[in-house]
Amino acid sequence: QVQLVESGGGLVQAGGSLRLSCAASGRTFSSVVMGWFRQAPGKEREFVAGIKWSGGTTSYADSVKGRFTISRDNAKNTVYLQMNSLKPEDTAVYYCAARYAIVVITTTNYDYWGQGTQVTVSS
Repeated sequence: QVQLVESGGGLVQAGGSLRLSCAASGRTFSSVVMGWFRQAPGKEREFVAGIKWSGGTTSYADSVKGRFTISRDNAKNTVYLQMNSLKPEDTAVYYCAARYAIVVITTTNYDYWGQGTQVTVSS
């Protein structure tokens, strides 16, 4: 089982930066894939970025390529989402998620989810 706890959300002005953290606990294995998703009011939850725990292979949504970076710290059992050049359309609740897979999955079909953290970007 995997438990996920998110932190780092907040209010930031357009063009600013923010780093989200997701601490994982429980039994984690090299086959675990971690993902970041976001959901704005009235919209579907969408994939933002994903990473394989072992090897570090990453995948990004087209809307955040070049602006967001996903990474992990094995010693801290933590995955990060560094968000730069933030735009008002990035405003959403951000969730981290985990599942067992051999490649990064870009749909919402994940097994474990964090509680979500609010990111608000003002114009």
